[in-house]
Amino acid sequence: MSIILQKRKIALVIGAGAFGTSIAQVLATNFEKVILKVRSEDVYLAIKKGENSVYLPGLKIAKNIDAALTWEEVDTHNENDIELIVSALPTSGIDLYFKENHERFHRYLAKGIPLLSLSKGIDPDTLELSDDLFFGNFPEFKDLFCFLSGPSFAHEIMQEQITLVTIAGLSKLILEQVIDMVNTPYFKALANYDIKGVLLGGALKNILAIAGGVIEGLGYNHNTRAAMITRGIAEMLRFGSVYNARPETFYGLSGMGDLILTTTGDLSRNKTFGLELAKGRKADEIIRSQRTVVEGYKTAKAVHFISEKFEIRAQIFNGVYEVLYESQSPKEVISKIMRSATRFE
Repeated sequence: MSIILQKRKIALVIGAGAFGTSIAQVLATNFEKVILKVRSEDVYLAIKKGENSVYLPGLKIAKNIDAALTWEEVDTHNENDIELIVSALPTSGIDLYFKENHERFHRYLAKGIPLLSLSKGIDPDTLELSDDLFFGNFPEFKDLFCFLSGPSFAHEIMQEQITLVTIAGLSKLILEQVIDMVNTPYFKALANYDIKGVLLGGALKNILAIAGGVIEGLGYNHNTRAAMITRGIAEMLRFGSVYNARPETFYGLSGMGDLILTTTGDLSRNKTFGLELAKGRKADEIIRSQRTVVEGYKTAKAVHFISEKFEIRAQIFNGVYEVLYESQSPKEVISKIMRSATRFE
C-alpha cells in the first residue's frame, strides 16, 4: 500500500526575483500554498498569470504559488498556517526591510517559524554578513535562522535540474526541519553548522565571478580561468580565517561548488557583469541599465574594506574593486598582478 505524504500548509517567500521565485517553485512541491511577497506591480501581475516573466520569462510556475503585493493580502491567509519564511532579499536590503517590518516578523518567529535566508553578499556600509543582520534584529531567535548557499542557477532550478546546496544554521533540529521542507526529487540540501564559512563562500564567489567574466571578455581562456579560480580560493581562505570559518567549508558546495558554477556557467549575473566590463563599459552604467541585482558589485566594496581592516592579502578581490570603484583598466590590473612579487604557493 502506498503512503501519501501530508503536505505542509504555507511557505512565505519575501522577494520575487529570479532566485526567490525558483525556491518558491521548489517549495511548491512540499507545501499546499506558497506566497510570494512582491514589491513591484508588474511582477505581481505576471505571477498572477502563472509566470514571472520579468525575471524568468518563458518558465511556468506551479499553480499553488500566489503573489501578494500588500501585507493585507498575506493576512487573508491564516497566519497559523505559515510554517516557513524565506528571505530572498539582497543583503543590502535586509536590515531596513526587517526593521520596517520588525513587529510582524517578531510575531512569526515567536511562534517558532524558521526563517531561511538566500542572500549572498556583505553589506558595504556595515561590513556585516546576513547572519549579523538577522541576529542583530532578532537576537532572541538565532536558532530559527538558516542560510542557504551553493551552486544553483534559478533558471535550472525551474527546469528541475538536479541541484545540491548547503543550508547552515545553529540548531540541528531546525536544520533538519528546514531541509525536510526544501528537499525534493531534484533539489537536495546538506546541513552545515559553519554559518560564516557558508556565507563567505556565497558572497566572495560573486566577486570572483565578475573577475571570471572580465577574463573571458578580454579573450583569456582555460589556463587563466583555472589560475584565477585556484588563487581565488586561496584568498577566500584568508578571509575565512579572520571569521574563524572552517577551511573545508570553502571546498564544499557553498565555496568551490558555487565558484566553479558562476565562473564557468553562462547564467551568472556576476559573470555577465564582468563580460560587460571587459567591453569597456563603466560599472555604474551597467548597474543602472538593468533591474537584476549583481551582489558582487556592492560586496566588492565591502570586501576591499575588510581586507584593509584586517590586512588580508587579496590581490584578485582588490583588483576587482579597483576596476569597479577606481575606474582602473582591467588589463592594467591583470598586468599589475602578474608583475607582483613571486611567493611560495
